[in-house]
Amino acid sequence: MMDRRDFLKKSAIAGGAAALVAGAGIGAYEIDRYASGRNPRELVDSVLEHPAKESGIDHVVVLMMENRSFDHYLGWLGTDQKYLEAGKKQHGAGFSIAARQALEYPDVAGRFVDTFPLVPGVAERASDAARGCDHPIPGHGWYAGRAQKERGFLGRGTGNDEYAISYYRRSDLPLYAALADRFTVCDHYHPSALGATFLNRQYQHSAQSGGNKTIHFKLGTGYQWATIWDRLAKAGVSAGYYYVDLPVLLLWGPRMKPFVRRAEHFFEDAKKGELPSVTFLDPGFTTSYRTDDHPHGDIHLGQRFVRQALRSVAQGPQWDRTLFILTYDEWGGFFDHVIPPKVPDARSSRVLNDDFGQMGFRVPTFLVSPFVQRTAVDHTLYGHESTLRFLEWRFLGAPANGPGKRTDDWFLTTRDRYANNIGAALGREKPDLDLDFDIDLAIPALSPPCAAVDAEDGFAPLAPADLDPGPNPDIPLDTPRNEFRYFVEAGYLESIGERFEPGAIGQDLAALSPTGSL
Repeated sequence: MMDRRDFLKKSAIAGGAAALVAGAGIGAYEIDRYASGRNPRELVDSVLEHPAKESGIDHVVVLMMENRSFDHYLGWLGTDQKYLEAGKKQHGAGFSIAARQALEYPDVAGRFVDTFPLVPGVAERASDAARGCDHPIPGHGWYAGRAQKERGFLGRGTGNDEYAISYYRRSDLPLYAALADRFTVCDHYHPSALGATFLNRQYQHSAQSGGNKTIHFKLGTGYQWATIWDRLAKAGVSAGYYYVDLPVLLLWGPRMKPFVRRAEHFFEDAKKGELPSVTFLDPGFTTSYRTDDHPHGDIHLGQRFVRQALRSVAQGPQWDRTLFILTYDEWGGFFDHVIPPKVPDARSSRVLNDDFGQMGFRVPTFLVSPFVQRTAVDHTLYGHESTLRFLEWRFLGAPANGPGKRTDDWFLTTRDRYANNIGAALGREKPDLDLDFDIDLAIPALSPPCAAVDAEDGFAPLAPADLDPGPNPDIPLDTPRNEFRYFVEAGYLESIGERFEPGAIGQDLAALSPTGSL
């Protein structure tokens, strides 16, 4: 166990590394140096070294889940000898992954608390382990995130209890274990913003949040700034956004309706080979049957949703030309040992509370494709805008790397213009079509719902630190109790001629056997 002196020493070193990134200026994204070993892109004939149309990738599917950090979910990879030995056999002795779980953090009284494993297999605490029912949702908003960066995950202003420094293990997440063994893990993928869900999903679609630190709506019109969807449509590239219950893309108003479809059509289109060139899929965000992995939802229902999506793609006729990106919108207030860096952003600031160039703590991210290497780790610094950068390269004429010219029209903002391209680890070798694991692998049974979710009519209550100003008096007093509930009840969807309809996919998946499919 790390003693206090070692903790403070390591914190100082990490802080210094973060400062180096922060001072890099607007030349290019910095490549993160925390991890040693060679990147997969150094071992393959990367598609980025060739014309975009020769990449072999004609379809990109992006599934963004909710609120989990890298170490909280995948920290076990750092000590899993089977995984590490397989990686060394495949890539050489320098193979490594920046993953840790045995850590400790000071609480508000200065006592150091050890990280600890959750145990979904213990029947009497199944809902607590799989959903976090007995704990407040960790703080993950603009101000709580900054408190965590400055004072640790149990410090003043975080709103967290010990749940925030809990973790899962290989046996708890069988699908993700299989994906790590077979495909590529990105161990330095950070959410675009040190903030909550909608902020990061705005960056996912448009490489900015419009300067919003919390959720805001433009009734009747939606946001008017440009998105990747506008650029794809202008270029004649087919694109589709599929959702279960809350169509986040409609935050940009009625002009996005041509892209929007219910998730049931995703599974049908994938199986028939009719997915568009660019596909974004959102999980279910509401009810006890939410499929997004957000706390107070069951992680095993999230695993079932991911499996269903991947199964539909991998068993469909477009698999041999597809890149499937699985990631998370933000870290959800859970611990991670890598200090989040700063990157170029038009709204960067030297004041942390006003800095939109400050990225969030790392999130689990997998690149799943016949074009990635087995048991691989990409150590490159990525954010949500890195996916945009790949799409801009593949379909919109952007250079593979670098900012291009200021007069170019392929980029949306400073953020995606300077972003690293997430396609770096894709190789041009003959596609390896085999999953090499049973996609119908058993996923543990679901646990009973949380009473707190039922009390909120199916919406998880907001993290206290994201609601109560506490030590940060500049938090807006009208911060909504729950972003998703606010989305539904603020009247925004009705203002653009839509309405909220809970999806049935979560209930359908819950009713299946541990190996079943829709």
